[in-house]
Amino acid sequence: MLRCGRCGRVPTRHWPAKHAHGGKLDGPPAKNAAMIDLYYWPTPNGHKVTLLLEELVDAGVPQEYTVKPVNIGAGDQFKPEFLAVSPNNKMPAIVDHDPADGGAPLSVFESGAILLYLADKTGQFIAPDMRGRAATLEWLFWQMGGLGPMTGQMGHFNVYAPEKIPYAMDRYGNEVRRLHGVLDKRLADNAFLAGDDYSIADMASYPWIDVYPNLAPDFAAFPNLKRWYDTIAARPATQRAYALKQQVNPDAGKPLSDEERRHLFGTGEPGK
Repeated sequence: MLRCGRCGRVPTRHWPAKHAHGGKLDGPPAKNAAMIDLYYWPTPNGHKVTLLLEELVDAGVPQEYTVKPVNIGAGDQFKPEFLAVSPNNKMPAIVDHDPADGGAPLSVFESGAILLYLADKTGQFIAPDMRGRAATLEWLFWQMGGLGPMTGQMGHFNVYAPEKIPYAMDRYGNEVRRLHGVLDKRLADNAFLAGDDYSIADMASYPWIDVYPNLAPDFAAFPNLKRWYDTIAARPATQRAYALKQQVNPDAGKPLSDEERRHLFGTGEPGK
């Protein structure tokens, strides 16, 4: 039986295997198992993958998936069965039981790698031509190497750090603002990051834009960023993907306990 490691309750299982969207919560094995096991927790990196999986439903190439919650506040990321899939003890990760080569199940960890893997497998949300593909990849890797890590550090030093360090708060806040400016400039002449079409590059960056309630982007200063953000937020697949948040973690947004802080911000496996 699957339990929410944070609250001890059993998540509601109301997604039959053939629901209108592609995902269902982990439960007893179905006669026809889902194609993808998604190891997930509702964080910005987790949202990247559900955004793509839900978009693939609307694109007509659904990759039916089972959500396997990884409660990072309870230390699930350190369990041996998860480390076998994601050796860096970070979620998200997937296991594809129907890889394109017809071989054994294939595991993929790191959110950017998962986006690229699924885009290549389905031929969706990545341009088929050389130049369009290069644009998609450069903005995907830009997010992985810059926007995500810098926004995460901004959040850590402003929201979670046990002491306020003005230098760190200013350093990462200023860098995130600079990165928002880079996005705004790119989006002044492009509907989406890779050009005219919505892609995995957009799905990678979108969850990292408005992460912390008291650290909202300066949308007034970056109107192109605001237009892009609102456009993605209105997509039905985005709304379905974000609806998973309360399903998987009903306690999202509540203050962290000491145990959760130890699991999230410690230096390694608890107890070592």
